Amino acid sequence: MTLQANRAKAFALRDRFEAAGAVPVDCAVLQPAEVLLDLYGEDVRTRAFVTVDPVRGEVMLRPDFTVPVVQMHMAEGAEPARYTYAGEVFRRQEDHPERAPEYFQVGYEVFDRADPAAADAEVFATFAEALAPYALRPVVGDIGILTAAVWGLNTTEQRRVALMRHIWRPRRFRALLDRYAGRVPVPASRTALLAADDPMAGAGPMIGLRSEEEIRERIEVLRADAAEPPLADEQVALIETLLKVSEDCPHALEHLRDIAVDMPAIGAAVDRFGARCDAMAARGVDVTHLSFEASYGRTSMEYYDGFVFGFLCAQRPDWPAVATGGRYDALTRQLGQGREIPAVGGVIRTGLLVDLERMREAGQ
Repeated sequence: MTLQANRAKAFALRDRFEAAGAVPVDCAVLQPAEVLLDLYGEDVRTRAFVTVDPVRGEVMLRPDFTVPVVQMHMAEGAEPARYTYAGEVFRRQEDHPERAPEYFQVGYEVFDRADPAAADAEVFATFAEALAPYALRPVVGDIGILTAAVWGLNTTEQRRVALMRHIWRPRRFRALLDRYAGRVPVPASRTALLAADDPMAGAGPMIGLRSEEEIRERIEVLRADAAEPPLADEQVALIETLLKVSEDCPHALEHLRDIAVDMPAIGAAVDRFGARCDAMAARGVDVTHLSFEASYGRTSMEYYDGFVFGFLCAQRPDWPAVATGGRYDALTRQLGQGREIPAVGGVIRTGLLVDLERMREAGQ
């Protein structure tokens, strides 16, 4: 009965998105793993069901639809395009055994280069309208503002690349920022290693996957980094201030514009946030009461690189977000084989909507 209810809810929402102009599509349950595992964030990559097919090699049960839909569009899709889909996705749940490893997901994706702010607003408003009966709490963020801040740091390319790689891993990002700022002491073992005339002396037999040449190259990179001056306290403070922005959209925009005075690198990204707020308001979204959190989305899939959003259930803080989405322009570049197109979309976990309806019926 539960499976039937979840399926019915998923396909009812897909029909709604189709009526809004999206083309229904489907993707194979078994997906090639080699390329896709590199595109998903660490959270999903470690939770994917991966196996080996004797003909196709390593394959995985689809953990979501977005990446396969992007592959399909970049290979054969026309512009602009809107897609919708519904079906089961699969993720291991070792950390949350109470959650189902197989559940229904319905999505809506927009590929349109004409007006990215309007496309962001379209997707968010479409989800807000579909989810209005469930009294969920919406929240938005913008990974693009943080990435612009990192690229604008007055430091080496290597350090900026390392910080970018860990934007979606908040603890690692924080540790790197503290290290580059000289806020934590360098471990004695690393100091000794970098100071040695021959760091490989007494290293013992080579048993890892890296060659001795690769290890020596890495040590030289670490030596060069150790010789760099620390990040200025003012830059680190601005990053910290940026990450703490959490208020309604108009006040967040004002706060971010103040930060941009001292950090001009984020100016264009903040302007895009402002344009998005205007586009949302034009679609009837009450942005004056819409929460913006600068850190939102940093533990989600790594292919989101701009606008991000979620719809949360206040009565069940133990649940994952009922719906999530965002902008993934960089993903189309990665899969486009020389082509790219701005893209934004989102997904709804329909089983959670069914659970909410049952909670209401039970008076909870």
